[in-house]
Amino acid sequence: MNKPVKKVIIAMSGGVDSSVSAALLKKQGFEVEGVFMKFWSEPESKDPESVCRQNLCCSKEAEEAARQVAEKLGIPFKVLDFSREFKKEVVDYFLAEQKKGRTPNPCVVCNKKIKFGLLFDYAQKMKADFLASGHYVDKIKSKGVFKIKKAKDQSKDQTYFLYRLNQKQLSKLIFPAGDILKEDIYKIAKKLKLPYWRAESFDLCFARSGAESFVKKYLKLVPGEIRNLDGEILGRHEGLAIYTIGQRKRIPVAQGPWRVVKKDERKNILFVSNDEKDLYSSELKMARVNWTSGQAPEFPLRADVKIRYKSKPARAMIEPIDKSAKKLKVKFSKPQFAATPGQSAVFYKGKELLGGGVIE
Repeated sequence: MNKPVKKVIIAMSGGVDSSVSAALLKKQGFEVEGVFMKFWSEPESKDPESVCRQNLCCSKEAEEAARQVAEKLGIPFKVLDFSREFKKEVVDYFLAEQKKGRTPNPCVVCNKKIKFGLLFDYAQKMKADFLASGHYVDKIKSKGVFKIKKAKDQSKDQTYFLYRLNQKQLSKLIFPAGDILKEDIYKIAKKLKLPYWRAESFDLCFARSGAESFVKKYLKLVPGEIRNLDGEILGRHEGLAIYTIGQRKRIPVAQGPWRVVKKDERKNILFVSNDEKDLYSSELKMARVNWTSGQAPEFPLRADVKIRYKSKPARAMIEPIDKSAKKLKVKFSKPQFAATPGQSAVFYKGKELLGGGVIE
């Protein structure tokens, strides 16, 4: 007796990773449906000097490429408009955090609220057995628990952005690219002659002119004093929201190089230092912590911690601040450079992602 065919909905961006992932799922015998998500874009302006570009993640070129890939594979294709939700959950969150002087990570929020939130709900509504994406992430099941592990291609690994996933979501997720090297993804795409979209990626898909320009456009900035750690006034800043901890460029003070060390929101003061040692810290506090297993581990916990996507994991001791283990204290074996409020700190045990939270 033949087993019933499992249905999987895959998020298609038009890029090579999701395109190849869709092809692999079909080859494995799944009933595949491709979905392209439309996100918020800046409204068009009549001002010729205004830079308003379409959101890179859902440009017309990307949508057309995703559609062509779906046609090539012979799978259904649908466009879902999440513009309003994306603006509220991702863009407004980004601006609100910037206004508080923090440096947010909108990709983490987008994955939680949109890609594995709204799209996950859509997949369940359509009675799909699984939801898939082209993320470079591996997933296993061990002793009844779903675990996230680093991708085979560690240079492309994206586990850092997925620490907010839970067991319900993980039970339904498939990551076909997780055990494939990027160079092999390209080889598969070439062999199958997939018409994927070749585009340059941006850190902020909704702010293609850059984070600073975007913040200047959408937030009212209040200039204030720039001081060194001794309290000496060195100059004036344009507004705390456009500076981040560790930043060296575009600091209007002579005799540098200067780096941003901290911000005083109440007094609107930007503190800088020309000594990198002032940027290192041995300890940080975290909030909004999530454990992908659904349960907090035994404490104290020794783990490797990444305090930004491109940083190397650092050995640390992790202890709870409150009983819920939603707030933590992280003590590093070696001081770390520029731990930044608003960014995510993510925990690993070897290749396994344990969880993470937001640096306070």
